[in-house]
Amino acid sequence: MSTAFQIPDSLSSGVLSIAVISPDDLRRTAAANALGECQNGPIREFSSYPPGLNEVSHMLGHNFDVVLVDLDSNPEYALDLVETICGNGMATAMVYSAQSDPDLLVRCMRAGAREYLMLPFDRGEIAEALVRASALCSAARPQKKMGGKLLVFLGAKGGMGVTTLACNYAVSLAEEHRQRTLLIDLNLPLGDAAINLGLKAQYSIVSAFQNSSRLDSHLLVTLLARHSSGLSVLAAPSELAATYVTADAVDKLLEVARQEFEYVVVDAGSRLDLQRKHLFDDSATVYLVTQVGIPELRNSHRLISQLSTEGGPKLEIVINRYDPRSLEISEGDITKALTRPPAWKIPNNYAAVRRMQNTATPLIREDSPISRAIRQMTKAACATPALPEDKLEKKGMFSFFR
Repeated sequence: MSTAFQIPDSLSSGVLSIAVISPDDLRRTAAANALGECQNGPIREFSSYPPGLNEVSHMLGHNFDVVLVDLDSNPEYALDLVETICGNGMATAMVYSAQSDPDLLVRCMRAGAREYLMLPFDRGEIAEALVRASALCSAARPQKKMGGKLLVFLGAKGGMGVTTLACNYAVSLAEEHRQRTLLIDLNLPLGDAAINLGLKAQYSIVSAFQNSSRLDSHLLVTLLARHSSGLSVLAAPSELAATYVTADAVDKLLEVARQEFEYVVVDAGSRLDLQRKHLFDDSATVYLVTQVGIPELRNSHRLISQLSTEGGPKLEIVINRYDPRSLEISEGDITKALTRPPAWKIPNNYAAVRRMQNTATPLIREDSPISRAIRQMTKAACATPALPEDKLEKKGMFSFFR
């Protein structure tokens, strides 16, 4: 369930994302509880070591600031694991043990471990270790310039299929083009991007807004859910609640997101009130999603006039659920209403979209007219060819999560 996330002042040096690896349930739980008493950052428990050192990157990636490894279950393998984590720059490695063994301590430090914690855990020692780890993380994160591409999906009115397009477009960028991609669900208060992708997010975009003054790349990463495609998602809240969003909070979120990700996809729904500085400035590409109908084309015409101003975004018109066989409005009249030809036409396939919503399987993983159209959109955005479809690795859920 998505909940509000407040940063504790007690850990002034920052919130850390932490992984705890131990095959021993009691020891792993004790470690997670002790860490949780010192900070409110996300803690993931892995119930076994990776089956081989070549699986460490797949298991952990660069998703954690700290990895705490149980030494005693398999000391030799644990030392190799620590060396791999440190050698690849994945995280700050710490170890814990019930043994006070000077030789083992020296070997751990040579492998790259920054802390050697003893059982039973001492809260003060853990807090100090986390402060040192936070300082290391801060030093390792140079200030980045805003460079990621901003891609905004906006509906001419409600029910245009914006979320379906945004989700599949983002999955295509992450999975087929191997781009570091973030999907932000700004379709408040009823955004359902996470549900479409089969994700249960622990935190939501509300957490980012509530902590806007402290938001940085490090904090943002702790709030994200991860899809099997590699896509990161900042979900809308799972519970209906009034959410007041300031222009400054939206701008800060987008600035931080574009520092961390190569592509930032925003599902803006039909929220025409989100005329924010960065959301619709000249650094953004806005996909205006519409359909062939009088109300939709009328709204599109007004939005195009508003967005087509100096300093405005690059605007691409997307006609969704397009079926040339059932058009009651001619192609010429559509172009006249939009003041330009549409850039993209997404074929109508109600059954496929409904199947995606019910099974949380992205349309982009099937070969269909819809998936081919979306692939062309992402190919154009990347300005590079997508990977051949027969070489795509359809990733499955693989983890040692408890």
